[in-house]
Amino acid sequence: MRFPPRISRMGAAGALLSALLVGGTVTAAQAGAAAAPVGSICYGELPSQAHDTLGLIDRGGPYPYSQDGSVFRNREGVLPKQSAGYYHEYTVITPGSPTRGARRVVTGEQNQEDYYTSGHYATFDLIDFGC
Repeated sequence: MRFPPRISRMGAAGALLSALLVGGTVTAAQAGAAAAPVGSICYGELPSQAHDTLGLIDRGGPYPYSQDGSVFRNREGVLPKQSAGYYHEYTVITPGSPTRGARRVVTGEQNQEDYYTSGHYATFDLIDFGC
């Protein structure tokens, strides 16, 4: 179960801080690997329909489309590589669109990260709930 506000992405700085707090080390390769080729967006900058979708995810539905909650396979390889079944996708309703549109929220369950795309998986922004 997810509890807002969600934890924002740690990235390279977070990996370094985490290592320092627990007395570990971070190699340059690890720090570079932590920074995914994904942007970031503040929760408040999302369209209101994305807020609605995130609320539905927190409540466990009901969702407007049968595809909502299905496994997102990350075929485009834009999100960080994870095992099959890690990511799930949810529709962000596009007002005036006769179809599901191109907007989605994609969740990563283990780390409780949420990504937003307005371009049907071409680009993603990690949702930052702390700004």
